[in-house]
Amino acid sequence: MDNNQRARVRRRTPHAAGPDGRARAADSELLHVVEDGPADAPALVLVHGSAASGRSWDAPVPLLAGSHRVIRIDLLGHGRSAGPAGADYGIAAQGRRVGEVLDRLGVRQAVVAGHSTGGSVATALAEQRPGTVTGLVLVNSGPRLDAFLPQGPAAGLPLLPVVGRLLWGLRTDSLIRKAAATAVTRDVEIPQAVVDDVSRMPHHVFAAAQRGAADYLQERPLPDRLAGLGIPLLVIFGDSDRRWRSSSAADYRAVPGATIELLPGVGHSPPLEDPQRTAELLLAFAAAHPPGRPAD
Repeated sequence: MDNNQRARVRRRTPHAAGPDGRARAADSELLHVVEDGPADAPALVLVHGSAASGRSWDAPVPLLAGSHRVIRIDLLGHGRSAGPAGADYGIAAQGRRVGEVLDRLGVRQAVVAGHSTGGSVATALAEQRPGTVTGLVLVNSGPRLDAFLPQGPAAGLPLLPVVGRLLWGLRTDSLIRKAAATAVTRDVEIPQAVVDDVSRMPHHVFAAAQRGAADYLQERPLPDRLAGLGIPLLVIFGDSDRRWRSSSAADYRAVPGATIELLPGVGHSPPLEDPQRTAELLLAFAAAHPPGRPAD
């Protein structure tokens, strides 16, 4: 049986928000989920970064889905998920929703990989459910807030409540691509699907998600959170990242047994810039820390 026969894709369309436009208690039901690969294979969960979507993982997924049940979740307010006003877009809440989605899918255990801020969400899931995460992969996830590289004086304007909302409404595909340029170092094209997902993101979600991500790191750096969990950790980091200081990857050595892989010439987005190597590292790590099978 070839990969095309083995692979299956199931899409779950998010339900509408409540009548007041706010998230309901079970707001994990508002999330868009895509699965690739055999349903009975070991689960591999891929979490995207801020102002992105599960489609940012598109390139390596075909390399992963031959042997794994690959689950991608658009976080609340991102991609094709709903973005209700009044919802909690903090890291802990996003991690909780990922766990609830896994419950609905009958996944008891999984290897979980998070890119950039998605690494914080994956860390929150590991904190909340250490028995669910058999292995954790952080891809270009800054370990602490001061490892973030300055992005210029205009970078903070979109976070302003009035000016930011106005600027957000003036975005074009060209401007989105220009803003995304710091996310890559190699000469790669930002897929139109990714641009479309960023374009539909509401401003209130962007601002709340950015604040939530900063608060989470300010409260406690990722290595400190992970050091006592006893969960196997792989850190993948492009050594030419223009958003997070690549030397900060060494901070994860504070986590017992952590493995750190620096990718030469790769920037902030290894899944897009070097999908082959990213997939190889993920597959080798997942094979060494296999999750259990889906629940009956």
